[in-house]
Parts: sequence; C-alpha cells; structure tokens
Amino acid sequence: MNKNRTGKYVKQSTGYKAYIPKPLPPSPPINYDSKLRNLLSEADRALAKLDGITTVLPNPELFVAMYVKKEALLSSQIEGTQASLEGILRFEANLEPSEDINEVKEVINYENPGSG
Repeated sequence: MNKNRTGKYVKQSTGYKAYIPKPLPPSPPINYDSKLRNLLSEADRALAKLDGITTVLPNPELFVAMYVKKEALLSSQIEGTQASLEGILRFEANLEPSEDINEVKEVINYENPGSG
C-alpha cells in the first residue's frame, strides 16, 4: 500500500508537520485556449443574467422551486414514472387529479426525499 498516495507530511520550520496534498486531477491539465475562455465567458454572462433576473422576480424561491419540480419530474420519468408537471401542480393545489395519483406522489417523493 502506498502511504504517499494522496500527499505527504512535511516538517515546517516551526517544528510542526504540515500535510501537503498531491496536485488534483485533471491529468493531462486543462488547456485554457481561446475556445474554452470564450465558453467560460458565455457561461459567466448567462449566470450574471440569471442573477439579474432574480432581482426583479417577486418571489425567486417560487422560481427555483419550479425548476426543482421539473428536475424531479424528468428524473422520475427516466425511471418510467408517468406523470406531468400539470398533474403535480394540480395535486399540490388539492385539485382533482388528472392522472394516476401514485405516479404523481412518486415524483413528489423524488422532489422531497423522506416526505413519503
């Protein structure tokens, strides 16, 4: 077993030992060429735009909650659950279910683990 697999202790001038980790991957190192810098710049602009939008939303938490619901729905559909966003919203509003209530509850459990 290699004891220095993740790093090593190095004695400092003060007498204490400091743990110095090995450099993290990736290997080979990332090449920050102009294409990658442009992509990172576009992503940065998109995040700034999203951040700006949240300042004018009346309820940013509701905005985020809808994305969480959508993610739970898409993830559960991958596993074969047959539900829709409309069905989830109808259930949460205590309206007449338009689809299988068990399927809707499955998505809600996916959204809120431990709630069911």
